[in-house]
Amino acid sequence: MWNIIRQITRNGIRTEAAPTIGEATPVEVQRIQRELLAILGRALAIRQVDAGSCNGCELEINALGNPYYNIEGLGIKFVASPRHADLLLVTGPVSRNMVEALKRTFDATPDPKLVVAVGNCGADGGIFGESYASAGRVANVIPVDVVVHGCPPAPLEILRGILSAVRRGA
Repeated sequence: MWNIIRQITRNGIRTEAAPTIGEATPVEVQRIQRELLAILGRALAIRQVDAGSCNGCELEINALGNPYYNIEGLGIKFVASPRHADLLLVTGPVSRNMVEALKRTFDATPDPKLVVAVGNCGADGGIFGESYASAGRVANVIPVDVVVHGCPPAPLEILRGILSAVRRGA
């Protein structure tokens, strides 16, 4: 234990600097959230599906629930069943083993349903592309309304993608 304390004393506590949010101000986030709920007039239920991603996009999606973005505070929530969902948020290139599961999830989602493909892998297959193990982009398996590019995309971009899908569906 003393060795660890000496090492901390010698090096100091090293952490990364806080990320720069750029144009993602609390006002911008709240505007997007208000617009989402104004279009919907009710809560939005999202079912997130990992079709074979590296979990980078999932980390950014999880960030939407932190106090900064607080999407659940305004009625936008993630649900466990596609039968309760209004929108599918799909990440990753669709692995061959997930093709049937993704189709069933899409079929189980009640109409009108929206689909948002998140990340470069969901958009075009990313570095994985199409192969014996990967069906590639999400649109190769189910219809996609909106694509959010990035590897991984920032939470604000994901929120903008959700807003764009809801605008199209309204």
